[in-house]
Amino acid sequence: MTKFQKVIGEIEVNRELVFLLVIGGLYSLGISLSNTFVNVYLWKQTGDFKDLGIYNLAVVIFQPLTFILAGWLAKKIDRVIVLRLGVLFLSVFYICVLSIGQQANEFLFLLGALLGIGYGFYWLAFNVLTFEITEPETRDFFNGFLGILTSSAGIIGPIVAGAVISRFINNTGYNVIFTISLLLFVAAVFLSMALNRRPAHGMYVVKKVLAERKRDKNWRLITYAHFFQGLREGTFAFVIGIFVYITSGSELALGTFGLVNSAVAFIAYYFASRLIKKNMRKRAILIGGIILYFSLFIIMMKMSFPNLLLYAVCIAVAYPLLLVPYVSLTYDVIGRAWNAAEARIEYIVVRELYLNSGRIVSLLLFIAAVSLFNQKYSLPVLLAIVGAGHSLIYFCVRGIFLPESEEAIEKDNRPNTVTESNLLDGENGT
Repeated sequence: MTKFQKVIGEIEVNRELVFLLVIGGLYSLGISLSNTFVNVYLWKQTGDFKDLGIYNLAVVIFQPLTFILAGWLAKKIDRVIVLRLGVLFLSVFYICVLSIGQQANEFLFLLGALLGIGYGFYWLAFNVLTFEITEPETRDFFNGFLGILTSSAGIIGPIVAGAVISRFINNTGYNVIFTISLLLFVAAVFLSMALNRRPAHGMYVVKKVLAERKRDKNWRLITYAHFFQGLREGTFAFVIGIFVYITSGSELALGTFGLVNSAVAFIAYYFASRLIKKNMRKRAILIGGIILYFSLFIIMMKMSFPNLLLYAVCIAVAYPLLLVPYVSLTYDVIGRAWNAAEARIEYIVVRELYLNSGRIVSLLLFIAAVSLFNQKYSLPVLLAIVGAGHSLIYFCVRGIFLPESEEAIEKDNRPNTVTESNLLDGENGT
């Protein structure tokens, strides 16, 4: 543990934190292998941006609906079980993709719904477990280290997937990669059995948490911030990968894009998690948002593979700058909100409702842009509009103030079952 301690700094870790990080790593590897290539797989079958928009719209519609159900289940049953449900639905998604094969374009909404349900269960449970396992002082570390694992998966996954897919003829390579992702999700299910059961008690008070936005300024502002985050993510989550494939005509080039992006992000997440302190959070969010927005104009001026690689480097630096402090700030706002100890699940659900509302608006605008107008002109305009989402986050969070004297509020308000299982004494993101 000594060498590991030298890497992470003055932070104590225990068994559950390690398991949660490994589960997050397996999930990230499974997603990095396949997620971008699913969109390319569907694009090769349809060649229509509108179809991809419908598929991704189904994902972001069913994800928040599942969050509401998952929150209720986490309250009535157990969050670890909810986590397993998420991974199981993701597994079913890949089983369906493998089974349907060349007819996948005929089941776009169904496939998107399955993926959205999987995301909903998984991320509700993972976010709640992160909230319970981390302390205000340890969140920047946890989020940063998870970012490192995600980036590591991103380094390995896309280039391996691109090489495998390019090596085989027809769709054999896609089938190999989707099968590997399926096996990784199965491994994550088994590993989740090592996490302690975490039953919750009390009423499911989503409506009250929504109403809290009228009274709690910090909570209201952070939900606005998540809407703007979703505004960019809804479209950019898939369209850049399609641009890379259209520009290069090669899955291997798409893998190279992912490799470059994740390799730079790996370094950036490490330094962001170690160097960004609490008094620097808002400044880092502002700088990250500005870089993210202006990097878009690199590819808008000229869509070429070298420009796309330069774009990949820029966003790889910008995302850690923004996300490490932003996610930590979000958890701190929730931790100081009304009845946070009992209603942490509801706060996560409401946060995701706003995030996915932004994604839904983004995708509806995308579908309208490619359906009603000339794509050559409408897509750049759309990207310039929704691409501003992350840069608008700062204008929401700059009004958030968390007095230092309240630092221990969240810790002191937690029930004993949560406090006993906290992993760190000391700081987290994704």
